[in-house]
Amino acid sequence: MEANSCWDSWVEEALSKLESLKLLRSLRPIYLPNSQLNSSNSYENFEFFSGPHKWDRSSVEVIISEATFQKWLHDIPSLGNDYLGLSSHPTVSNAAIKAAREHGMGPRGSALICGYTNYHRLLESSLADLKRKEDCLLCPTGLSANMAFITAVGNVGSLLAGGKPSRTERIAIFSDALNHASIIDGIRLAEKQGSVVAFVYKHCDMHHLDALLSKCPMKKRVVVTDSLFSMDGDFAPMTELVKLRTLSKAAGCHGGFIACSKKWKLLIQSRGRSFIFSTSTPVPVVAAAHAAVSVAKEERWRRRAIWNRVRDFQALTGIPVTSPIISLVVGSEEKAIQASRHLLKLGFHITAIRPPTVPPNSCRLRITLSAVHTLDDLRKLTNALSHCVNFQEIEFLCTNLNSKL
Repeated sequence: MEANSCWDSWVEEALSKLESLKLLRSLRPIYLPNSQLNSSNSYENFEFFSGPHKWDRSSVEVIISEATFQKWLHDIPSLGNDYLGLSSHPTVSNAAIKAAREHGMGPRGSALICGYTNYHRLLESSLADLKRKEDCLLCPTGLSANMAFITAVGNVGSLLAGGKPSRTERIAIFSDALNHASIIDGIRLAEKQGSVVAFVYKHCDMHHLDALLSKCPMKKRVVVTDSLFSMDGDFAPMTELVKLRTLSKAAGCHGGFIACSKKWKLLIQSRGRSFIFSTSTPVPVVAAAHAAVSVAKEERWRRRAIWNRVRDFQALTGIPVTSPIISLVVGSEEKAIQASRHLLKLGFHITAIRPPTVPPNSCRLRITLSAVHTLDDLRKLTNALSHCVNFQEIEFLCTNLNSKL
């Protein structure tokens, strides 16, 4: 039997156990009156544009030691995680403003008590459609989404065993060495509960993963990986992972979501601790996120623009970057801090990433490109970087570091 079919069967059995124990949790949307959001007019009053506008040039002010660097505020957008540049889009901000005026923050409670509204349900439907999945579960943060999924997976072993599972009855979770902290914390929590056994494979090393899978005595196995690694900016080899015979877990605003089948959604909302015990996302944030998804679908130029900027950065520096997350490894903490301070004086707020976020002697400057950056922005940025880092040395350090992982 294929891995997906096995997991469908195990999840169905786990849900049956929960139903017999009367522990299944239902989500009942609270309808907020006078809402502009419903399936028939959700695009009403949404504005879309064919290219960048002045609101795309949002920036931040940084104050350090009573010295304020203001010269660049109207020239260079923020280097944050807003990859598509949607956070200041008028359609997004207007959706948040309208929802706040009509409903304030909305019902404040967990989704299972009173915090799940028609706004939340519509965003879930939009995200499920975007990811081409049967359903979606909205979570307050990406951290809570990862932790809810992993703890729910661990509960499958406990439910099927009828109590504390033996080692061979537990769930085997195979985790990439450089997975996000929220994945690692979720696995640690599930381990503490005695429901999973964790195996860590070398970063993106399919041979090591295959060896671990081959030696594993547990039948129930899950491979968990980031698709795009947040500190290194590289992609997981998803095609190779799919071929390996196992299961992997499947915008300018705030929150996290899990795109999945209806059965998985029911399991996670019933057993995912970080979902169950978290206050739901405020309605204005949900409204803004729904608008951002709509804008992203319509303004396709943003996706083309961000990949153009990735290619521009590579051409300007010679560093073979593959994503909008650019990780420039400089080595020691002192080097990273000095480079960050120098860049700030030149008008760029690029934080030094240090332990425990990354291993010792792999400190780095983390840059995130956006669809609203221009080629001129990147010329200024790379010129500033050239004053404090050696691009050839960085390429060597990145290659050497990856070869050791």
